[in-house]
Amino acid sequence: MVDTHRYGLLGKSLNHSHSPALFAQRFKREGLDSASYSLFELDDISQFHTWLYEIENRLGTLNGLNVTVPYKESIVPLLKGLSREALAIGAVNAIKPMRGQGWIGHNTDAQGFLNSIRPFLRSDHERALIIGNGGAARAVRHGLKELGIQVIHVTRKDVAWPSVRYADLSPEAVHHYKLIVHCTPVGTYPNVHESVPFPWTGVTPQHLVVDLIYNPVETQFLQEARLRGAETMNGRDMLHAQAEAAWRWWNA
Repeated sequence: MVDTHRYGLLGKSLNHSHSPALFAQRFKREGLDSASYSLFELDDISQFHTWLYEIENRLGTLNGLNVTVPYKESIVPLLKGLSREALAIGAVNAIKPMRGQGWIGHNTDAQGFLNSIRPFLRSDHERALIIGNGGAARAVRHGLKELGIQVIHVTRKDVAWPSVRYADLSPEAVHHYKLIVHCTPVGTYPNVHESVPFPWTGVTPQHLVVDLIYNPVETQFLQEARLRGAETMNGRDMLHAQAEAAWRWWNA
């Protein structure tokens, strides 16, 4: 009997995702001819268990799933358990079944982000602005705080950690936060001309501006930062690093 490995990405709108191609390359490298990685769009995460039952009846057992916007936080109550990292962050981006005991969650976003950004960090990156307050922003916050970096979120609503509203963020404040990490989905393909409001006059050539989006390669947000002379990077390296970590966890 062929040993089939089935993985996938669970989210709401996935036409931007490069994950199937990324895992197809891995399957080819490792000679996993029977392995597959699919995109699974779900309109309502509260239907997760019903959806899972139907999918596995149709396709067979799933070995692991990545989880993306907007379900990294909302899927947590539907899982049987969390890894230490996921519990600390309050969000997951990878889940797997545990021998009939239900699905558990893990977070590889923080590790993936740190692996991607470490080579670019400088001594003046002791403070960071994190734009957004979703699952990805939580993971970035967790990772940066592990490095001793002071973080403040830029949000549309009040959150349970240090934050400032978009309308209250001044260019003077931006000037003092030399690391800026955009963690919202605004600007993702196909909405490539969209961007969050930001006081760009505060950005200088001393800034490092990161956008976790990787499709498009350069978002409107990164274009604006580059025009101010800032060093910029997208989320491609993080995508690869978190996928590598998820693969190891699925198969541990």
